[in-house]
Amino acid sequence: SYKVVKDFVKRVSERAKGAEVMESLTPAQMVVKIVNEELCALMGSENRKLNISSKSPSVCMLVGLQGAGKTTNGAKLAALMKKQGKRPLLVACDVYRPAAIKQLETVGEKLGIPVFQMGQGDPVEIAKAGIAHAKKFGSDLVFLDTAGRLHIDEELMDELKNIKAATEPAEIMLVVDAMTGQDAVNAASAFDEALDVTGVMLTKLDGDARGGAALSVTAVTGKPIKFAGIGEKLDQIEAFHPDRMAGRILGMGDVLTLIEKAEQTLDEKKAAEMAERLRQNRFTLADYLEQMKQLKGMGSMEDIAGMLGMNAKGLKGAKVDEKAMARTEAIILSMTPKERENPAILGNSRKKRIAAGSGTSVVEVNRLLKQYDMMLQLVKQMSGNSRKMKKFAKMGGGFPGMPGMGGFPGM
Repeated sequence: SYKVVKDFVKRVSERAKGAEVMESLTPAQMVVKIVNEELCALMGSENRKLNISSKSPSVCMLVGLQGAGKTTNGAKLAALMKKQGKRPLLVACDVYRPAAIKQLETVGEKLGIPVFQMGQGDPVEIAKAGIAHAKKFGSDLVFLDTAGRLHIDEELMDELKNIKAATEPAEIMLVVDAMTGQDAVNAASAFDEALDVTGVMLTKLDGDARGGAALSVTAVTGKPIKFAGIGEKLDQIEAFHPDRMAGRILGMGDVLTLIEKAEQTLDEKKAAEMAERLRQNRFTLADYLEQMKQLKGMGSMEDIAGMLGMNAKGLKGAKVDEKAMARTEAIILSMTPKERENPAILGNSRKKRIAAGSGTSVVEVNRLLKQYDMMLQLVKQMSGNSRKMKKFAKMGGGFPGMPGMGGFPGM
């Protein structure tokens, strides 16, 4: 909002005018440092966790406008809590939107999280019955998926107030679409005034919006942003880190998030084993496939580039490259174990069979084999440097779909 920006610029100007430039920084870098620090201060200097009450089950009430992604992202949050040892239950309190209950059940089934629903009943009674169900069957964390509206109205707020009074939630999580700009700020202000929300979840942070809503929502409500939905996949949710969001807003990247994602996805033991195989020139197409699978688990090329501060818009075509990775996987899986271990035995008849089995062409099979040979040549060049070898094994060095790998077809 205009007021937030005006106040922010004023604070930055005051600090910049009176600041002494550090010897290690240029004046321009000093300004960036000040802006970064003020952004962090504006969004809150600490990352926050979900409020959990001492009595079980703890209740988290999900609120927000229709279309913000409340149902899906609420389920993602429940899955995140499940990974942290909780036993969550999703309760369908949205009895107005067509297919809302079915949507929650579908997402819950995919994530392995139970869903409680009573059809088109009274949302307050459904919420109370859901909590009773959680007590009976051992769930220690209940997520109430409440109804939204296209616009805020008195009827909606009264219903939410009644649910709050009946369930005494430890957390009232406001779900806000980061792409909606000023509307997000207005919604946050209205919900906070009526319900006294305790935290905010920003969704669709993978879009073109770099986080302006994060600044405004925090400044207007004074409530912390706790989680961020960063994509459509069911595992694309993360704790909100103000310092990292500041880096994204400034275009400086979010390397820490990328590192965390790598630690979650990439297997340290497998990387060490693969590095050893590389050193001994025993790197096969089976290893090539394993390395590619680990890399795919880190997200799209566009996601990774964005975290590194690269121009993600320039990688819109990376989706095509990801299709190339899928074709590569299909080709390798169409080979016999013996063929993966020793690609030298692949003659024309075998290549035709592999192409037919993978839905590709002999040209694409030959291209993969050429890429594999080029990768082996690169490995030989690094064979004397064990540190580089392990890094190469862990991060994925030459796959279709990886930008910036000059010399590899299609990259």
